[in-house]
Amino acid sequence: MKKVYAFIIIAVLAMALAGSGCAEREASAHVSEEPKKEFEGRQLVVCAGAGLMKPINELIGNFENETGADIEVRYGGSAEIFGFLTSKECDVFIPGDYYYTEQAMDRNYVFNESVENLTLHVPVIAVPAGNPANVSGLEGLAEPGVKIALGDPNGPAIGKVSEAICTQAGILPALENNTIVKTATVNQLLIYIASGEVDATIIWEDMASWGETSGKLEIIPIPEEQNKIKTIPTAVSVYTEDRELADAFNTYIAGEEAEDIWEKWGFKPCGP
Repeated sequence: MKKVYAFIIIAVLAMALAGSGCAEREASAHVSEEPKKEFEGRQLVVCAGAGLMKPINELIGNFENETGADIEVRYGGSAEIFGFLTSKECDVFIPGDYYYTEQAMDRNYVFNESVENLTLHVPVIAVPAGNPANVSGLEGLAEPGVKIALGDPNGPAIGKVSEAICTQAGILPALENNTIVKTATVNQLLIYIASGEVDATIIWEDMASWGETSGKLEIIPIPEEQNKIKTIPTAVSVYTEDRELADAFNTYIAGEEAEDIWEKWGFKPCGP
């Protein structure tokens, strides 16, 4: 009888193990049947102005989660990322000013039909908290002894825009005398102001919403008639090797789902 009982126990264990194996195979089969995300395993290079870092990072994260794509982003001054575009190292081009996209369109570096307007870029005067130099407007930037930081006109979009604003206001020569540093990116201007190393600069209004600037700077609006408000576009490079993915990302960041993210980071809509 003992041999019979032992045989029964062995048989039951064998059936249990066999059932377990089947269950594991069924579970494995179930996992393998899960559909892949639309762009799983496909890669894209996005080149964007440094001042767009906050919303672009969030938009890329959302797009990767939704589609499975792997997106590399390169930030820099608009002139710098234009260089990436011309070197065929860019799939989607997002400068801080439409000027650079126009240049790309004229030279056939981007698909013209892919160009989408994303948001507005509004220049403002930024001063350290407390406004130690008592700057109240553009003319205050030209007062003797005021220490200014500006974007390099050959670097970030804000550099070229600042030069145009100050030329129009007739203060560029005096402003040049007060300028102690010109930066390669707009983000560096933020550091100079937040640290109090300069008395004033011109940056994009949306940057005032960045958490790291909280309590460290004040914004002085530039009157519309003196200002040069810019449009931020996006476009697909003609050199992309994955046009389908590039088009999808380009459309996503210009779509309704992205609007709330742009506004969250202080950007104003382009309007109808």
